[in-house]
Order: sequence, then structure tokens, then C-alpha cells
Amino acid sequence: MPKVGMEPVRRKALVDAALRVIGDHGSLAVTMSDIARQAGVSPALAHHYFGSKEQLLIETIRSLLRQLRNDTVTALAAARTPRARLSAVIRVSFHADQFAPETIAAWLAFYAEAQRSEETRRFLVIYARRLRSNLLSDLKALLPADAAERIAEGAAAMIDGLYIRQSLKSAPIGIEASIALTEDYLNALLATASPSPRREKERPHRTTQGQMT
Repeated sequence: MPKVGMEPVRRKALVDAALRVIGDHGSLAVTMSDIARQAGVSPALAHHYFGSKEQLLIETIRSLLRQLRNDTVTALAAARTPRARLSAVIRVSFHADQFAPETIAAWLAFYAEAQRSEETRRFLVIYARRLRSNLLSDLKALLPADAAERIAEGAAAMIDGLYIRQSLKSAPIGIEASIALTEDYLNALLATASPSPRREKERPHRTTQGQMT
């Protein structure tokens, strides 16, 4: 019988083990016994905490999203300007925990599973919406809505694409290079896009005599 008070510890250990095993296999074609062995518990105990492998896998992706959300909230709270908040979202997206090889492999495995599993697809849609929303919120403070939406879509796609690039172990790109590439993309488009009406209103205007109005 499981010890009282050990459930949160055991559940987390199983989720962490699932992430490692999926990462090692590069797919969700793993067994509850594989995961239990990695966690150092019996398969029976794994089934006690998660009724099936599918339930454990759903909790694993939920855990990834929860960590990403918490890290994003913390990073955004420390940023003071819209541009700094955009950088915070980018840096969190390439955090070492999320950009680790086994985590990237797990993300890709979940994307493949989403073609068959409605529940997995739902969680990935949540991820995509959150990322786009976090980018769009601060881009709208800097740009007109149409430009902000276009750049948010592009930046989100670039982040996801760099995860795929990193999964090619023969040509990994790395955390800092991924951050720099995404920042360069944003900087280039922010420099060429028109400022938002909000920012235009804040600018002083000159008369033909060169006086401020």
C-alpha cells in the first residue's frame, strides 16, 4: 500500500520518468513498465496513481504546459516594457528545461500523437494559443493590430521551427543562438513596421514653423 503523503512525490517521479522514457524512445510507444522502471517503482504502483498509460501521458503534457505557463508568468512580471516582455516570452520558450533534448523529443512525440488523439490535440492548441496571445498582447502596444498579428504568428512559428531544428541532433542550434535568431526576427520587423496609433498619439507633432504642438 502506498505510504501516506507520498502520492505527490510518486506522481511527479512518474511524470518525470515518462518524459525521459519518451525522450529516449522518440515516440509514445512506451509501456507503463518502462516508465515505472525509470521511476524506480513497480508497474502496479504506477497503475495505482495513473489508471492507464494514456492518463499518465496526458498528465505529462499537462505538466509541461503548467511549467511553461508558470515560468512565463514569472518572467513577464519582471519585465517593465512591452519590448522587454516580448524578450521574456522568447527566453522562456527556450528555457533549458523546455529545450532539453528529451523534452524536445517528447514535444515532437505529442505533436505526432495529436494526429490521432483529440485530447492531446486540445492541449497543443492551448499551448499555441497561449504563445500567440503572450506575443500579440505586447506587439499590439508597439504596432497596428494587423502587423502585430502577422508578426506574432511568425515569431510563434519560428519558435516551434527552432524546436524541430534542435531535434536534429547532428545539427543542434542551441539555446542562445535560438534566442538570438528570434530576437533578430522581431527587431527586423519592428524596425520596418509602422508604430501603433497609440504610440503615434504620444509623439509630439511639429507645426510648419517647427514648434511643438
